[in-house]
Amino acid sequence: MSSIWSAIADRAERFLAEAGFDRAPWLAVLFAGGILAWFYLKSPWQWASAIGFAVITAIFALAAWRDHSNRDHLRNAVIACALVFACGVSVIWLRSEVVGASAIERPSVERVQGYVLAREDQPAQDRIRLTLAVRDAEAGESRKIRVNVPFETLAETDARYRSDSGGSALVEGAVLRMRVRLMPPASPMLPGAYDFARAAWFKGFAATGSVIGGVEVLEKAEEAGVIARVQRSLSEHVRSKVGGSAGHIAAAFASGDRGAITAGDRDAMRDAGLTHLLAISGLHVTAVIGGAYLVAIKLFALFPYLALRVRLPIIAAGVGAMAGIGYTLLTGAQVPTVRACAAAMLVLIALASGRDALSLRMVAVAAIFVLLLWPESVVGPSFQMSFSAVLAIVALHSSEPVRAFMAPREEGALVRMGRGATMLFITGLVIEIALMPIVLFHFHRAGLYGAAANVLAIPLVTFISMPLIALGLVFDLIGLGSPFWWLAERSLELLLGIAHFTSAQPGAVKLMPQMSGLTIALFAVGGLWLALWTGKGRLWGFVPATLAAVLLFSTPIPDVLIGREGRHVGITVEAEDGSRSLLSLRDSRSSYSRDNLLELSSVTSEPIPLADWQGARCSLEFCTIVLNRGGREWSLLLARNRDMIEERALAAACERADIVVADRFLPRSCSPRWLKADRRLLEQTGGLALNLADQHITSVSEGQGEHGWWRAGQD
Repeated sequence: MSSIWSAIADRAERFLAEAGFDRAPWLAVLFAGGILAWFYLKSPWQWASAIGFAVITAIFALAAWRDHSNRDHLRNAVIACALVFACGVSVIWLRSEVVGASAIERPSVERVQGYVLAREDQPAQDRIRLTLAVRDAEAGESRKIRVNVPFETLAETDARYRSDSGGSALVEGAVLRMRVRLMPPASPMLPGAYDFARAAWFKGFAATGSVIGGVEVLEKAEEAGVIARVQRSLSEHVRSKVGGSAGHIAAAFASGDRGAITAGDRDAMRDAGLTHLLAISGLHVTAVIGGAYLVAIKLFALFPYLALRVRLPIIAAGVGAMAGIGYTLLTGAQVPTVRACAAAMLVLIALASGRDALSLRMVAVAAIFVLLLWPESVVGPSFQMSFSAVLAIVALHSSEPVRAFMAPREEGALVRMGRGATMLFITGLVIEIALMPIVLFHFHRAGLYGAAANVLAIPLVTFISMPLIALGLVFDLIGLGSPFWWLAERSLELLLGIAHFTSAQPGAVKLMPQMSGLTIALFAVGGLWLALWTGKGRLWGFVPATLAAVLLFSTPIPDVLIGREGRHVGITVEAEDGSRSLLSLRDSRSSYSRDNLLELSSVTSEPIPLADWQGARCSLEFCTIVLNRGGREWSLLLARNRDMIEERALAAACERADIVVADRFLPRSCSPRWLKADRRLLEQTGGLALNLADQHITSVSEGQGEHGWWRAGQD
């Protein structure tokens, strides 16, 4: 046996010694893997075991191969990988303990007094959103809450307490008193839905809610933060120069303020695959820094004295760095923007030092920088989509076929432009393919024509819209910015036209049910292998990616979806023409609930009220429906309200049903044949997805464990 292990070790040593791949990106992958392992593992003893096992592995490698000089590569690789993985688990565990905030016990209405930490304007929803630090008298400690203030209340408050400078009274630094309706941050409505409780945990929110009545200003802010004031004034200025929906997009590009963008425009941008243009991230930061770098190096080149004595790339890199940092701060310094700025700084350093700026090592360093500061971002779509896109671009343009295709040659301008356009389309297509699994995993829907839309939209935004906005702001200083604003408005109207046209095409959007963890893991492994490996060996990455695609298209659509409180129930049925529809127990006014049911059931048409379905029977209290799944009939009994009925009649009805769903506690005498999803069960499991053919139940609680943001079943 020892000879077998020795032979394996020798082969691994030869492989590592002869392989020409860069090790640094794989260390970044292992660091991210340690963070993901913490989210996947359920309890503290498992987290500690993962760290301990990794450390023991490193010690074993050091002790076992200390005297084997012919295994230096293997020893160093095992030690580095084990310790980096352990660091990943440790960093996210520490981060959770330091910033995590326990949610309030239950919904409440209370009067609070708090200090305004941040303000976010949301004109599209006719409100502003305030983040407050308030004092919890019972616990004797401060807590952070987020509340929505309607514009009507804002106007009344500003009329009474307007600041000395004439600005709003509800700004950062003010001390307020108000009556609020507070809710604990919500856990996912259904398996696979957005986990706001987890996001709120890492943001430190103990509760969210809305203001009831007026707001009393106890202490006016001495002066709102410089950056916040500039951001708001810049956003207002841009919207005053560019009208309509185009003005809202322009304000987002200039200041990061996306609160005025209407729901219709957001949905069109999403379904056209252009949502990334609204989030201030790599594209925008690169445009700003690249523009500043180009202007600086051309401008300084006009001065021979300076050009002959100083390396202009260093000066231009410094100007670009200042522009990038300023833009990042101005647009709110959100995680995607900081991530893009950090990567751009590395590119500038490479340019200033004469090294290759477009490299996988640069991407790895930027990823580790972000994960050290915000390790929780690794499970979010923003981090995953940003770095996947960058990896796809770097891997594509570093491949031999692309290098040969884009190599300089003697040719006409039209041919050169054609090659550039072709490469732009291929790049967009590769990015779309790389992002598709991530988009489907998080949002369960993806725009199929995004590659074509991005070929037009990205150059439009990068080379026309953003430079015109910048020129408009500059020339406004001397009162000559109007022509640039007019052109910017036309370009942004064209962008919105592209988005609405693309999203309106037949088959523009593909919906998929929630894919499994194994499926997305195989996609990730295949994509990373394709991006980080070199030579023909990288083609092996298509094996796990292909297997993941097979698993994705064979993912079953849930037959029944039950929301976390039992109020919202969706049932998938097929019409005679083969089309799929969703039956909804309640005609909900909540677009959030409706959209979750539709997306996770892969239905694009509007839900049909269960009471209107010909196969259902409904009274004032209950609905019953029989489904034929897996070769048998399933009888469902669904409560429509909380009205009390006679217990004996309820028990008899439950006995005839396979599944009973209610948003209240049902008596023990109610005993269906398979599942009783009442308030008692749902408080433990969260939302449920039922696959009746396989008799399989998926619950929200399965993926939560003992993490601090999940409280069901721990009280």
